[in-house]
Amino acid sequence: MKKMDTHTISVLVENRFGVLARVAGLFSGRGYNISSLTVNATHDPEISKMTIVTTGDENILEQIDKQLRKLVNVIDVIDLTDEEFVERELLLVKVNAESAEKKSQIIQLVEIFGGKIVTVSKTAIGIELSGRSTRIDNFLNMLEEFGILDTSRSGRVAISRASN
Repeated sequence: MKKMDTHTISVLVENRFGVLARVAGLFSGRGYNISSLTVNATHDPEISKMTIVTTGDENILEQIDKQLRKLVNVIDVIDLTDEEFVERELLLVKVNAESAEKKSQIIQLVEIFGGKIVTVSKTAIGIELSGRSTRIDNFLNMLEEFGILDTSRSGRVAISRASN
C-alpha cells in the first residue's frame, strides 16, 4: 500500500467569479479530499491565493497538479510540502469555565500558548490562538479536560520561505 502524505499546495488564480467552485469541483469530482482550504486576494487585487491541504501519494499529487494547471484561471501551482514554508492557522474556541479555579487554569494555559482571551462570561471563556496547525491541535487537546463548547478554525495559510 502506498503512503498517503499530507500536502500543502499554494495555487495562484485570477480573482474571478467561479474559480473557487471549479477548483473545489476538481477535487470532489476525482474523489480527492480537501482537509483545509483558504482563499483571499493577494497584494494584487486581480490575483487570489488558495492554500489547499490534501492527502495523497505522489501519483495523486501529480494528477492534482496537472488538473489544476489545466483550469483556465489558474496562474501557478506550487506543492510547498517539499520546500521550507511558513504556515499559520487561526483558532477561536469557547471553553467551559464554571468555577474560578477552572478560569484560572484556562488563563494560565492561554498565556503559555501565547493566546488571547476574547470573551468571558460566568460559565465560559472565549480564546483566540494562531500558529502552526500542530500547535493548534496541541492546545485543543489541553483544553479538552475543561469541556470545549465551540470551535472555529480558519484553515492553513502558507507562504514559501524562498525569496523567489
